[in-house]
Amino acid sequence: MRSIRTVSAVDSHTEGMPTRVVTGGVGVIPGATMNERRLHAIEHLDELRTFLVTEPRGHAAMSGAILQPSTRPDCDWGVLFIEVSGFLPMCGHGTIGVASVLVETGMVEVHEPETVIRLDTPAGVVVARVAVADGHAESVTIENVPSFVDRLDKVVAVPGLGDVPYSLAFGGNYYAMVELDDVGLPFDRSRADDVLRAGLDIMAAINATAPPRHPSIDGVDHCHHVEFVAPGSDARLSRHAMAIHPGWFDRSPCGTGTSARMAELWARGELPLDTDFVNESFIGSRFVGRLVRETDVAGIPAVIPTITGRAWVTGMGQYLLDPTDPFPAGFSF
Repeated sequence: MRSIRTVSAVDSHTEGMPTRVVTGGVGVIPGATMNERRLHAIEHLDELRTFLVTEPRGHAAMSGAILQPSTRPDCDWGVLFIEVSGFLPMCGHGTIGVASVLVETGMVEVHEPETVIRLDTPAGVVVARVAVADGHAESVTIENVPSFVDRLDKVVAVPGLGDVPYSLAFGGNYYAMVELDDVGLPFDRSRADDVLRAGLDIMAAINATAPPRHPSIDGVDHCHHVEFVAPGSDARLSRHAMAIHPGWFDRSPCGTGTSARMAELWARGELPLDTDFVNESFIGSRFVGRLVRETDVAGIPAVIPTITGRAWVTGMGQYLLDPTDPFPAGFSF
């Protein structure tokens, strides 16, 4: 058996969404901060990302996280998040997966009933509180980065759809919130292709006409997520279909998307602090969110969200590259 690349990973899923947690074979990525490492990886290591998440080792909705030494003295690990759309500044379901894997593998000192892990991410410090029983990670509550509204109740002209009302919020990534009723589509997985096509068209229109730009995180300057909100959703229980570039749905309830949705509801005066908010995915899995305090981002009113969810280890493996493999960086179909 020959291999010119060997990457070790622990696979998991968080409420249905995979996270391939890379534990070895990558080395330290250059950069003084995790976001500098992310920007370096975007420019120089994209073939590593595609090797891990696209076919034949991954699939069209694959997601992962690359463990790194922290760039900060107050964190336990650094994390770079990867998926088929690129290197993300933050990933909520991925953080829950990482924290669960760190506990399950003993890569952090485990305490019961709770193990606290501080993670250095490109979007900032994220604190994961892992509920542990008999050495097993039962659930994870993450305290996410500051989340805020970029714009409320705007309209974007979308070819084939007309004028589409939307709001845009940041919860670790930028999310356009769109009511499914406003694009004439049902909350029905039998219509998933139509929902996805609408989402991609809305993303393209926003990025072409009014792309967002984070005030303090370099390279966060686009919208690659559309959170289609189902009829009947409110500030207690919201159901959604999360369409993601370049063409797939989040299987989990989406942690950063849940954070963005809570920031939107808070900005509307509908979701107060210290109140449970349940966000349900297209497959019916759920996260429970809460807004725990107010803050600001470069003068923009913001909130600190927490997200609680569960992850399960699904496998352990070494991903190899034979020197004669005709697809050394994988491929998308």
